[in-house]
Amino acid sequence: MPGTREYSGGVEPEAARRYAHPMDAPHSMAATPPPGSRRGFADVGYAEALDRARALVPLIASHAAGQEKATRMIPPIEQALHESGLFRYQQPRRFGGMELDLTAIVDIVEILGRGDASTAWTFANLASHHRQLALWDIRAQEEVWGENPDALIASGIAFPQGRGVRVDGGLLLSGQWGFSSGVDVSQWNMLSCIVREDDRPVDWCACLVPASAYTVLDDWQTLGMRGTGSRSVRATDVFVPAHRVLSLHVARPGHVFPGLAEHPGPLFRVPTAALGGHSIAAAMVGNAQSMVDRMLDSIRERSSSYTGATLRDMQTVQLRLSMSAAKVDAMRVFLRNDCAEAFAMLAAGGGIDLPTKLRYKRNCALSIKVVNEAVDAMHELAGANGIYETQPVQRLFRDAHSAGAHFAFSTDAQMPPWALSALGGEVKSPTL
Repeated sequence: MPGTREYSGGVEPEAARRYAHPMDAPHSMAATPPPGSRRGFADVGYAEALDRARALVPLIASHAAGQEKATRMIPPIEQALHESGLFRYQQPRRFGGMELDLTAIVDIVEILGRGDASTAWTFANLASHHRQLALWDIRAQEEVWGENPDALIASGIAFPQGRGVRVDGGLLLSGQWGFSSGVDVSQWNMLSCIVREDDRPVDWCACLVPASAYTVLDDWQTLGMRGTGSRSVRATDVFVPAHRVLSLHVARPGHVFPGLAEHPGPLFRVPTAALGGHSIAAAMVGNAQSMVDRMLDSIRERSSSYTGATLRDMQTVQLRLSMSAAKVDAMRVFLRNDCAEAFAMLAAGGGIDLPTKLRYKRNCALSIKVVNEAVDAMHELAGANGIYETQPVQRLFRDAHSAGAHFAFSTDAQMPPWALSALGGEVKSPTL
């Protein structure tokens, strides 16, 4: 039933739940600024935004274990991100957002990832949806931001998991979508679907749906990335008015996003299907940087428990540290360069062709493979100390490999299309 959360003991209405401690409450109840909040952050520049991100890292790190236990973004973190304005760094200035350059999706998220990968991942998703909402009909934007410009929006991005049926005035939406990161703190959701006629796909759409219209499933019991709260959501025959339906069939001749008439800036012309993965990848670069930093701090004073040798004087240890640190540095620049290149092309009035989009997707997948090599090397270096739950490195290790399972990071899926295109073959995608 819409507007509920489904648990192993049955379905209970949100209003009927009771919480022993405010930390246990759904964050949309506990931390989100009230409707009508008109705080603006349009005057916050790039450097100031980075400073605000750095200032949050100690707080984020101090709550990482608690957030993992809660399996969602907890109120102190959500509130701090709201107060900093960082959730709105991709939101149009017209609605009080910062509207920063595209490189911020790497720079800001990577910094936050040094505090906690789950926080940075959830943040990356939720903040990116401000940029994506700018593509919708202005009426949809006003529905969300006119009431509360701080409103958070989750997503279910797998088109085959949703079914859209055309009816008068919009779509009837049904489906079950996995991995809706940050859904517990969100007031809206962008749920994807395929629209079919006579069993033939005719459109690929994203539907903007309020939280009252879908059910959240308590199915986020995972190896890692637990703090993202990436639960599944279910909807059945939900009516979505046409102005809240966005066609993502960009391969269709004449396709246009209606919101670009209101927000023509280069940030809103970024092809999410090609570069959306770079932001969550940045969260894992930050995670890997945290692993390197922690091991550097540990080894400066540590000796082997068995031989008494000072680890910092071992050349093999020095080699592991140096190789790992270099890999993390390289992938940070690698991801950032893609964003800088794409933004420059868009700012100059150009577009991004399919081979370049495929290259960006290839690069994103490789970045995680490389930074996870660094994480693995550091975890091995931690030795037996790295297996204790009291040691953060085990969480960083689990988070790295859990995040690495994301489809955007699959080298099997993301590498071959670029090579096929480079070799003269044809790559077809309705949404790329």
